[in-house]
Amino acid sequence: MKLIKRKHSCVRLEKDGAVLVIDPGAFSEEDAAAGADAILVTHEHPDHFDEGRLRAALAAGAEVWAPRSVAAELSAAFPGRVHTVGGGDTFTAAGLGVEVHGELHAVIHPDLPRVTNVGFLVDGSVFHPGDALTVPGRPVETLLLPVQAPWSKISEVIDYVREVRPGRVIDVHDALLTDLARPLYDAHLRNLGGAPHAMPAPGDSVDL
Repeated sequence: MKLIKRKHSCVRLEKDGAVLVIDPGAFSEEDAAAGADAILVTHEHPDHFDEGRLRAALAAGAEVWAPRSVAAELSAAFPGRVHTVGGGDTFTAAGLGVEVHGELHAVIHPDLPRVTNVGFLVDGSVFHPGDALTVPGRPVETLLLPVQAPWSKISEVIDYVREVRPGRVIDVHDALLTDLARPLYDAHLRNLGGAPHAMPAPGDSVDL
């Protein structure tokens, strides 16, 4: 399987000619969802869910799997091709097996309500947690790590990597991370996380 990093929290996974895209939100490229056979959306926040981009992909033939808050915006216009999922569900998308883990977005502030957030374990090996530090409870070869967010601090991110114990870590959720800060985050994760750490630029690909 090939992983192509897109901007922010979006990745493109390609295997056996099929294309699966996760979280093509407003911080990602305009064409982030183009050509996708399947799209997974972790939650409703606009940096992960851009309705216009998903509607264009659905019109081109893609299918979407997402929590109810996202699926409700799309399902009426595209019956049978928008699927509501929650923690514990399993399904096949673009020929890849997918497990759903988690229920809620990480706490941004106690005064703000928490929205539904799910993580996706794809092909038994690649885990995208969305905006939560969800531990899937099974071995993970590649952890797509939300490296920087308003709801996190680096110590929590490091401890999350240690708890999941993946074979490798690839940064996502990094659009707000400045060039000045990147080497600091990279050094901490490399030195303390306990797993090989990569921070590919948008457009870079990784063979998994």
